[in-house]
Amino acid sequence: MTAALRARLAATPLWDFALALYARPGVEAACLRLQDEAGVDVCELLWHCWLYRHGLVVEGEPEALESIRAWQRDVTVVVRGLRRELKTDAQHHPGVAEVRRQLQRSELAAERETLARLQAVSESGQGICPLSSPPPGLESTLASRWQLQKKPQLLALQTLECQLDPPQGPR
Repeated sequence: MTAALRARLAATPLWDFALALYARPGVEAACLRLQDEAGVDVCELLWHCWLYRHGLVVEGEPEALESIRAWQRDVTVVVRGLRRELKTDAQHHPGVAEVRRQLQRSELAAERETLARLQAVSESGQGICPLSSPPPGLESTLASRWQLQKKPQLLALQTLECQLDPPQGPR
């Protein structure tokens, strides 16, 4: 990976990209569908979108992904589960609602940590390669990565691809 590409990745933080993309029409619903129906990790999904935007793709499974996925499984998913479990009670009990808000902030902080770790993997260049020319569509790349075949899941990927700016070639 070139120094210029590393600098470009550092100049466009994954966290900022993820927040901006997630706020675009249909993206939140698409991400949550893939998370809830197919077990796709939203942070990892947004990371792939960020890489694609930079003309890059993950090849294979970088070694660091194992520990990042463990963090997500052991921390983020646990906090998310607690937050979701309290949803009904929070509607009737202000104290529970406050606990739920704290859990939501903790979940977001855990996701931010995940994205920082994924960005570090990218900047290291480990398992990151330029997209082929012409680049394959994001939908087909990610559908095969997560073995997605159901129409609603493929439509969710199409939504992401439609909301994503075209890839820039790596430099």
